Amino acid sequence: MFERGGKALLLMGCPEVPVQTSLALYLCSRLRRDGWEVLVAGTGAALKLLEVADPERHYLSETMNLDDCIAKTVEGEMTFDICFVFMHNDAGVTYGATIRSISSARIYALIYGRGADELAEIIDFDCETIAAKAVHNPAPLKARLDKVMGWAA
Repeated sequence: MFERGGKALLLMGCPEVPVQTSLALYLCSRLRRDGWEVLVAGTGAALKLLEVADPERHYLSETMNLDDCIAKTVEGEMTFDICFVFMHNDAGVTYGATIRSISSARIYALIYGRGADELAEIIDFDCETIAAKAVHNPAPLKARLDKVMGWAA
């Protein structure tokens, strides 16, 4: 069963696939409701999309540049209990492998896009894989995420 509370990190790369932004805001909402402190680290474009979508920060709380987050984690200045890594290309998988190697957090690989199944096959590090061929419609990946997290009705 999924635990409640602690520190959660959402790690977002390029926002090329539309479902990333809505799923990130959804995760922020669900995690905060369950008592988690949520930090979203991402590229400038990924963070800007979230900030524009949630200008009053009802769901989004703390944000940080992706590279700064990795540097602070490597230096031991920052820790977290769980991490959701958004992956739609090889770079996302690389970020996931990097976080796995520098953190003891439980890692969730959120894999989406047209090549989600193929991308899931190349993951060779310890993580919980949640994959769906979701590009414009976040519902398939949300349903899988809800099931894994115990949020499904």
